[in-house]
Amino acid sequence: MTTRETIASAYAVIRPHIRRTPVIAANGADFGLDPIALTFKLELLQHAGAFKTRGAFANLLMRQVPAAGVVAASGGNHGVAVAYAAMKLGIAAKIFVPTISSPAKIRRIGDYGADLALEGERYADALAASEAWIAQSGALPVHAFDQVETLLGQGTIGLELEEQAPDLDTLLVAVGGGGLIGGIAAWYGGRIKVIGVEPEASPTLERALAAGQPVDAEAGGIAADSLAPRRVGTLMFPIAQRHVDRVVLVTDAAIRQAQKALWSVLRIVAEPGGAAAFAALASGRYPPQPGERVGVLVSGGNTVAVDFDR
Repeated sequence: MTTRETIASAYAVIRPHIRRTPVIAANGADFGLDPIALTFKLELLQHAGAFKTRGAFANLLMRQVPAAGVVAASGGNHGVAVAYAAMKLGIAAKIFVPTISSPAKIRRIGDYGADLALEGERYADALAASEAWIAQSGALPVHAFDQVETLLGQGTIGLELEEQAPDLDTLLVAVGGGGLIGGIAAWYGGRIKVIGVEPEASPTLERALAAGQPVDAEAGGIAADSLAPRRVGTLMFPIAQRHVDRVVLVTDAAIRQAQKALWSVLRIVAEPGGAAAFAALASGRYPPQPGERVGVLVSGGNTVAVDFDR
């Protein structure tokens, strides 16, 4: 079960291995928006560059890992996180990623010493290859989003953020497979508005909520390596039905503009998926009410968007 109690218990387990990522306050006027209070949770400063590290450590520390080690399929960030956690804990890891993955993420997986396999063009292809490897090797599967421990780990972001910014009215969270928003929504339990943000090119949660169950959706766009798993997880879906206020969709152009705005105003280098939540504000797809206190989760920064050789 993914509850406040189980999330708090998971936090006690993983806390020595993760960063308590900071928050930064800003005003909408800084970005040319309505003057409202903004709080950015900088999860791109997490070990391995994204929130996924929380779920990775929760899996490796709260489950029994066999001698064969662990295996994961990932669009990129989950693979980086599992590789990092496995390296730190001395566990063998094999990571399957699709060819669409960012070169920055592929390189980091190798840097952390995991056995890397490129399989297919999309996350679903890498997942199928990983499942075949699991049957052959006996390694422990670490699912990117549809695993209880993954949800618990990601939910610890909500625990931290409530302590750091207790007066939020609303939190914008990017959605891929839904492990992140599922864990966070379970923590808040409807006490604030949790808004899902998805690219128009991969509307997985929007389609699921309309259908009443997880269903296949498109899996494209500039954030496809982090926000396009084809369908949301079955474990997060009932949480989303109860505790996610709504889903808004953003264009690729809006995501790219949000990346540029975060860099220009805050000097934050976010990957496309990491900037998607802010894109909902910056593009007007989520229009806040006067006086609304809005949190924005910047979920990842594994990108080569800034070239320091120039």
